[in-house]
Amino acid sequence: MGGEDYYETLGIPRNADDAEIKKAYRNLARKYHPDICKESGAEEKFKKINEAYSVLSDEQKRRQYDNMGHETYTNASRGSYTGSGGFGGGFSADFSGFGDIFDFFGGGQRRSGPQPGADLLMRIQIRLEDAVSGIDRDIDVMHTESCPACSGSGSETKKQTTCTRCGGSGQMRQATSSPFGQFIRMTPCPHCEGRGKIPEKVCRQCRGTGHTRVKRTVSVHIPAGIDNGMRLRMEGYGEAGDYGAHNGDLFIEVYIQPHERFTRSGDNLETTIDITPAQAVLGTSVEIETIDKRHIELKVPAGIQYNTALKISGEGVRRRGKPGDLLVRVKIVTPRSISSEEKELYAKIAELEGKDHGGGGFFSSIIGGKKKGKK
Repeated sequence: MGGEDYYETLGIPRNADDAEIKKAYRNLARKYHPDICKESGAEEKFKKINEAYSVLSDEQKRRQYDNMGHETYTNASRGSYTGSGGFGGGFSADFSGFGDIFDFFGGGQRRSGPQPGADLLMRIQIRLEDAVSGIDRDIDVMHTESCPACSGSGSETKKQTTCTRCGGSGQMRQATSSPFGQFIRMTPCPHCEGRGKIPEKVCRQCRGTGHTRVKRTVSVHIPAGIDNGMRLRMEGYGEAGDYGAHNGDLFIEVYIQPHERFTRSGDNLETTIDITPAQAVLGTSVEIETIDKRHIELKVPAGIQYNTALKISGEGVRRRGKPGDLLVRVKIVTPRSISSEEKELYAKIAELEGKDHGGGGFFSSIIGGKKKGKK
């Protein structure tokens, strides 16, 4: 299932409705549940089935997944560590306070056997221009890794022995009697914490946990077109799992800072320009600076109306090779003060329109003429 997208994982068409998604999930979850299915790889299949359902059953996540594609949505980057446990600089300066916020997913009762590591959630802020074009950044991640002294075994000898209390099952059997008969309850063994194994000789560096907490610098690719609240998944960069189990994943939730000149609407960007009444009447050309600092000449047609949006194709958000557009909204600004020559010209225009200075025409507020009837 590794190379399949979420629709293939659940075996449903891309236009499947909520009922079809739920039905497919229930059938597959029942088939591959680790407590039922003893096939090799059943637990990994069960995890992928749950992952697919968690996305496709959520309207917003499903829309993001369909827009971004499987690879971009699920793996922003496989990433890479830099340094050797060092405390590098990197992206944390741009987080605006989010850099040290981590949450843990999961929960619930622990099953027997080696447990996979917990997932981590990290929230970051990026600039709008970085969301438009994509960017590679370095971020600092604080998480647990396998103890280097014992290779994650928790034992100085790197060997583990079978737990004598549970006999290696990782579970304890508790029987209780009731008027309805005897009930058997299975609970994780408190001695080995459900692992079924204990260190032969407890590692002094990690005190038998097999884990050590470190700060790493991770390289992340933030794809073009990412939107507010979207999450990027970095497989294996969460907390370390038990000895013999895989690590959790790191999820990076992205928030985009407001821009002083541009706003975003889907894949389009929007900005404004100011022109004079004369430019609106006669038409003009203005120079537009794009979000990536390039300059484009835009022709404003004669007779343009206030708040009209002029489109510059392909200068919007670049998502999956299909860029949006840049919409330039025209604002006609009335001058607050004019020279006497300009005042005469505006008065002449008003006369040609068949209105005197006080007629309430377009230029009446500019030239400040007397109202009709006053002498």
